[in-house]
Amino acid sequence: MPSLPDNTDATMPIGWRWAPAWVLAFVALWPAPGYAEAVMVLGALAAIARLLLARFRDGTRLLSGPAWALTSVLFCSYWLPELVSAFDAVDHGRAFREALVDLRYLPFLWLVAAAVGDARGRRVTFGGIGIIVAIWTVDALVQAVAGTSPLFAGMDAVKQAISGHGMCTAVETQLADRLGGVLGPCNLKLGVVLASLAPFALYAGARRFGAIGWLLAAAGLGLVVLLAGARAAWLTFGLVLLLSGWHVLGWKRLLGVFAFGAVVLAALTFTSPQVRERVERTTRALTADQQGVDMALSGRTRIWSAAACMIREHPLNGVGARGFRDAFPACDPDPAQPPAWGEGPALHAHQVVLEVLSETGAFGLLCWLAGVALALRAWRYAGAVARENARPAMLALLVTVFPFNTHLAFYSTFWGGVALMLAALYAGSLLARPPPPVQPAA
Repeated sequence: MPSLPDNTDATMPIGWRWAPAWVLAFVALWPAPGYAEAVMVLGALAAIARLLLARFRDGTRLLSGPAWALTSVLFCSYWLPELVSAFDAVDHGRAFREALVDLRYLPFLWLVAAAVGDARGRRVTFGGIGIIVAIWTVDALVQAVAGTSPLFAGMDAVKQAISGHGMCTAVETQLADRLGGVLGPCNLKLGVVLASLAPFALYAGARRFGAIGWLLAAAGLGLVVLLAGARAAWLTFGLVLLLSGWHVLGWKRLLGVFAFGAVVLAALTFTSPQVRERVERTTRALTADQQGVDMALSGRTRIWSAAACMIREHPLNGVGARGFRDAFPACDPDPAQPPAWGEGPALHAHQVVLEVLSETGAFGLLCWLAGVALALRAWRYAGAVARENARPAMLALLVTVFPFNTHLAFYSTFWGGVALMLAALYAGSLLARPPPPVQPAA
């Protein structure tokens, strides 16, 4: 693993040196979504205030010109479809209100990109995210052995002391069928979150301890991702191992890693009821009829059929961002059949391309594709050092939006914030400010 050059830019405005800490606080507070949202909003306001006080001067000391442009364009690729889809949304008032509120992301993305705009910021931010992932992984392993997440138990006790009730209800705790870790039994997204953030921990382990560090990080994360149960996370983490492992281990040793992972999965199939159930459900999809396939995919084929209906009915700008749940009853292909996911309508399409097309239409898909094209163009024309600087963020963003997988809702507050943060980390680290010129010796 090549070491990254230390090109810390001493000219970064002092008022922005707190940017990495703000980003890390945002990530660390994801188990408490309300507080994470507050940190994000305060960070956006602080960024706007600092820029206004400086009258937007010395902007290139904060971000390079290309980083300003790419960060803003990636935001617009996400936000413009949301705005345009509001004109044809089921609930116009709510849709326009959400589009207006989501403008808060833009200054926060500038802050995130600035946090990784020099070597010191990248070291603190990427390393800090890697440490957070490592702590959450160890906590989840403790839960797998002891039955309780120490971190979640501590937060739940604080919540009980403050409000008189816990973070999750007794019913949610009882119904939890997989490892929840620090996110708890009522927010079973641990596997998906850790899989998307895994590149930061893997590259930190490789940078610190070489191939051994990468292998240890991969083993701990892989076990937690398997026990966390989300099959989409299994695919995401597999992509992370594939795309980062060849860079650290080479292809031959990487094949050994995947062979070992297959053995672990087979062992867990016999020892973990949760893993066994998901493996059996996956294999059932290969032999069952259409209804059986839908059950094996947790109702996804029914949801995707409804998404196709919405695309046909609203091809230009969709049913409105976050309008899927409102439009689902009219497009449900089998309304008399109880859904595999439980009561109520489906909340989103569970697949990024179908989500964008059904909620924001062809206009939204073109905007997203334009953002992807510009991100790829920036990577293509970046130098070798810049690519190495941005590799963890690039890989995290790539596997998060990988189209041949199922996904959380990208136009939700939580997962939308995660995806946009990764986009800003990518833009800021790839198009970082150049190091200050070396002063000649007197």
